[in-house]
Amino acid sequence: MSASATQIQTAQQPQEKLKLSNSPPGRTLTAAQEAISAGGYTLPGLPTFSNFESHRQWIREHMAAAFRSMGRQGLAEGLAGHISVRDPEHSDRFWMNPLGVHFSMMKASDMVLVDYKGNVVGGNKVAVNAAGFQIHSAVHRARPDVDAACHDHGISGRAWSAFGKPLDMLCQDSCVFYDAHSVYNNFGGVVFEGEEAERLAHSVAGKNKAVILQNHGLLTVGETVDEATYLFQLMERLCEIQLKVEAAAAPGNLEKVFVKEDAAKYTFEMAQDPLTLYQEFQPTFKYELWKSKGELKG
Repeated sequence: MSASATQIQTAQQPQEKLKLSNSPPGRTLTAAQEAISAGGYTLPGLPTFSNFESHRQWIREHMAAAFRSMGRQGLAEGLAGHISVRDPEHSDRFWMNPLGVHFSMMKASDMVLVDYKGNVVGGNKVAVNAAGFQIHSAVHRARPDVDAACHDHGISGRAWSAFGKPLDMLCQDSCVFYDAHSVYNNFGGVVFEGEEAERLAHSVAGKNKAVILQNHGLLTVGETVDEATYLFQLMERLCEIQLKVEAAAAPGNLEKVFVKEDAAKYTFEMAQDPLTLYQEFQPTFKYELWKSKGELKG
């Protein structure tokens, strides 16, 4: 796949938008939700909120669980890595993790509310990662249809990013990113400048769910922090699988077999809707809540 004029390799086609924020539990089920449940019962939908404060608390609790899950998977490294979620009341503000707190120690009360100008305007009044702010503010401006973004420097994600190539459709799980991820191959160093952040954000435009940042790491987006985090962790594992497959095939004794186009498209359609991806993270959320003995809610 050749790079465009803006040096972005894209692999995405427009998909019909499914807005889920504050959707009532009784909303019409998607085909994916009907297919994933058996026995006459289905999983509940997203919760509803009577006020913005209860919604904010829910967001911060799920952010804390997301960070703890990332820490448990070895995705915490120094000051790098950040997750952001748009504020439910003010669309030009978003919640971020504080600078210098280990992912595995994160609590709801640690989250910082910043505006698009970079000012801390609520929550925990401490510093946030400057490069993270540049990236996330650009992504939130570029994608008003998504509320969460997750960026980190995982080992496998960084290793595969060195090739500057999208993921192959090697297995069923790869199909979650079928035609819905891109490669940004214009890395210019740590993102302290707004122009670099804007170029990076452009690579996740349209309906992309993720971008591989060449020589840098991975970035995923979602309508909930649960979706964005699940997608990040999935993509990190898929990069590991890709690296192992490439190593096994390198001597020339084995040939890669890809998921067929029609099967990949069908699997994507059945697995990629925001409610399904939100549900994919709920076992992890409940585990982190249990593991922390409720501390993450504090």
